[in-house]
This record gives sequence, C-alpha cells and structure tokens, in this order.
Amino acid sequence: MLSMALRWLVLVSFIILTIAGNVLVCLAVGLSRRLWRIANCFVVSLAVTDLLLGLLVLPFSATVELSSGNWPLGGALCNIYISLDAMLCASSILTLMAISVDRYLAISAPLSYSRRVTPLRVALAMIAIWALSLAVSFVPIHLGWNTADYRVQHLDWGMGDEVKEGLYCQFEWSNNYVLIYAFGSFYLPLLLMCGMYLCIFRVAREQVRRIRAATPSFARTASTAAIAREHKATITLAAVLGAFVICWFPYFTVFTCMAIKGKTNPPNTLKSVIMWLGYFNSALNPILYPAFNRDFRKAYGELLRCRGLSHRKLWLTRLSVHKKMTFTDGQRVPQRPEKHTDMVNKDTEGKSLTLHERNGIPDVSR
Repeated sequence: MLSMALRWLVLVSFIILTIAGNVLVCLAVGLSRRLWRIANCFVVSLAVTDLLLGLLVLPFSATVELSSGNWPLGGALCNIYISLDAMLCASSILTLMAISVDRYLAISAPLSYSRRVTPLRVALAMIAIWALSLAVSFVPIHLGWNTADYRVQHLDWGMGDEVKEGLYCQFEWSNNYVLIYAFGSFYLPLLLMCGMYLCIFRVAREQVRRIRAATPSFARTASTAAIAREHKATITLAAVLGAFVICWFPYFTVFTCMAIKGKTNPPNTLKSVIMWLGYFNSALNPILYPAFNRDFRKAYGELLRCRGLSHRKLWLTRLSVHKKMTFTDGQRVPQRPEKHTDMVNKDTEGKSLTLHERNGIPDVSR
C-alpha cells in the first residue's frame, strides 16, 4: 500500500507539474512584451503540445501504470489514446525541426530574416506540422499498418476484457512499417536538426564579424545587441533539443529493436522507465526556458508575483492621465479628479485663469 501510494503521489505530481509549467509558458509569451516575437510562436506550439500531453495522455498512462498494465476502457479508446500519444510526440519533433530552421535563418541571414519569416508563413508551418502529425499517428494505427498481420489492433477488445491474458494497451511495433515510422518521424529529423545546429554554431562567430564590418559605428551597439539576443535564443532552443534527444532516444531505440525482433512483450519495468522518461521531457521544457533565457525568467517572475496584471493596469492608468492633460497659461498640466476640483489654492487666485473660466469645465489648479 505504501509503494502504491508513493507511485500515485509521484505520478499525480508529475502530471500537475507538466500542466502548470506549460500553461506558465503560454501565459509568459502572451503577457510579456519582451517575448512577443515570431520565433516564440513555435515555442508556444511546443508548449501546447506538452500541455495536451499532460491533459489527454498522461492521466491514462498513469492509470495503466498503477493498474499493472490493465486498460478498462476497451480497444477503440485504447487506439485513440495510442494515436494521441504518437501524434503529440510527432508534433514535438516536427516543431523542434521548425525551430531549428527558424534559428538557422535568424543566425545565417539576420538582415533578411523578417522578410523570410513572416506571420503567415509561420502559421502555415504550424498548420502543416499538426496536419502531418495527425496523419502519421491516427492513419497507420486505424488502418493496421503497424501490426504483423496488418489488422487493426485491439478491435476484438471490448469493455471489461482487460482481465484477459495478453491484452495490453500499447503501440504494436511488429513489422517493417514501424522501422520506416521510427526513422521517418524521429531519427531522420533528429539528424537534420543536429546538422543544422552544428552549422548554426559554426557560422555564428563569422556572422557577428560580418555584421559588425557592414554596420556603421553609430549603429554597431544595437546590431551587436540584436545578434547577442539571437544567439541566446539559439542556445536556449538547442538545450531544449538536447533534452528531447536524451528523453526520447531510449524509447525509440528499444521499440525499434522490438520491431526488428518481430515480437511484442508485455509491459515491464524497462518499458515503464523509458516511456516515462520520454514524458519527462514535457515537464522539463518549461524549466529550460527560464534557465537559459533572461526574458523568460523575468516573465515567470512577474507572473508568479502577479505583477503582470498590475503593471498593465498601471500602464493604462498612466495613459489615461496622459490623455487628460490640459493647458493652463500655455503650460501642460494634468487634470485632477473631480473630488479635488472644488479645492483651489486661494493663493493662486487671480494669477491664472481657471479652466472653468476659460472653457466652462471643472476647475484644475495650476
């Protein structure tokens, strides 16, 4: 009982951490002006992917883990659960690949970056990522491409059949298709991203020298600051990529070996460890952003101290006061609230005309 309670506490805490952390990322980008950049649209897309994993997949994965692999909801819902898991994993790797392309364009051609990376193109890229992720996850599983006999898995599994021997709610890696799936959706994009980040770091210093040489001396400080900001963003997202590789590489390696052997083993401790190691990546990303990026740290601090809303209200108040400024004797002074309009300094009477005398509106002292 103690072991079960400890496992339950750890898994529930992990799910809460995943959901809260990725909600914090979305709020930080949405409410902090410092993070209003086109490149952060991909960061939000990655956070939404991890958030959906925490809401739609992890609770069921925890239920299966705590019930020793039993799935009480039938085969149809099991296939949907597996498809969602595969879709969100594919969306993560494709989003990271889009991020690497964005970083490459920002570092290799900073002067033409704003012309190449437009909001419309970013929106189309994210739509393509989600559409492709949906296609490579739901279609193969619901057409039976991943099974040894090419029949849809778990169709003969009804409600209440979880006690039958040999029924496990898991993605069957049983033929050559899953090898194509693993290399196409993980290993090949991973090689492309690693190669692209290698090119980024190789051209970074050379690009800084070229931009400094082509920039006038009076604008060199701003140009250098912009390049430094791009490099910091690149380091942050490279760390995110490294965490993704560490978390998901064991999962794909083990299940690729299973596909080569052509057999599906029942759930065991090794499978649970590598599966939850992959899930750990969804909780790790919100921690990596503030660890490597000062703007995220500031945005997190404002949100956690509830300062974002108060700062926005203060800004709106200052703007309202600025608009209420009026002129007295050719000088611009703020208009006071109505409760002070009848409290005019008697020492200044006769020295200046009040607004009441000039325009017929409430009086304002000088």
